[in-house]
Amino acid sequence: MIKLNNQIIYLILLRHGESQWNLENRFTGWTDIDLTENGEEEAKNAGILIRESNINLDFVYVSRLKRAIKTSRICLNQLKKVNVETFCDWRLNERHYGSLQGLNKTETAKKYGASKVHAWRRSYDISPPKIDEKDKRHPKLDIMYRDIDPAKLPNGESLKDTLKRVKPLWLGEIFTQIKKHKNLMIVAHGNSLRSIVKMLKNINDKEIIKLN
Repeated sequence: MIKLNNQIIYLILLRHGESQWNLENRFTGWTDIDLTENGEEEAKNAGILIRESNINLDFVYVSRLKRAIKTSRICLNQLKKVNVETFCDWRLNERHYGSLQGLNKTETAKKYGASKVHAWRRSYDISPPKIDEKDKRHPKLDIMYRDIDPAKLPNGESLKDTLKRVKPLWLGEIFTQIKKHKNLMIVAHGNSLRSIVKMLKNINDKEIIKLN
């Protein structure tokens, strides 16, 4: 809840349900992986909780990745709000894990060392190894992002980089709707949502890495 001019506005931050690569303990990032059956059930339960809270949503913002989109649709179905206006935006995508995407996290720690992988995963301003621009996994080569300036598409990001990507959307569009007293739901990912919480609550760089 956000109190603005003595009026309560609801902002729901919803992480997508369990994906297949979550289950397999792999770095997912921008890889477009679907939900597991358990992930679908998690999305359904989230919708039930929101419905029971009697929150009337005005808009939904969601990343371009199918695990977030599917979570949003399943959740909204429980609210009987399938026609609520929804905006898909690539800037809400998960942090890009560079060349680590697709790798098993445990095996990666054995290869590079647990401390280095921990720094890649949990530090604020250390990014993982970059993915080569010719690699077929690079977003520049993905038809899903053909409408985006290639110079803006990441090849590996720290949390700081992710926040820099999310910030213009947050300040330019989402927070504008909040100031208009609109109730919003953002369906995204651990690091893009962490970026929003950092800005919303003014959490410092040291403390934000502890937030799950």
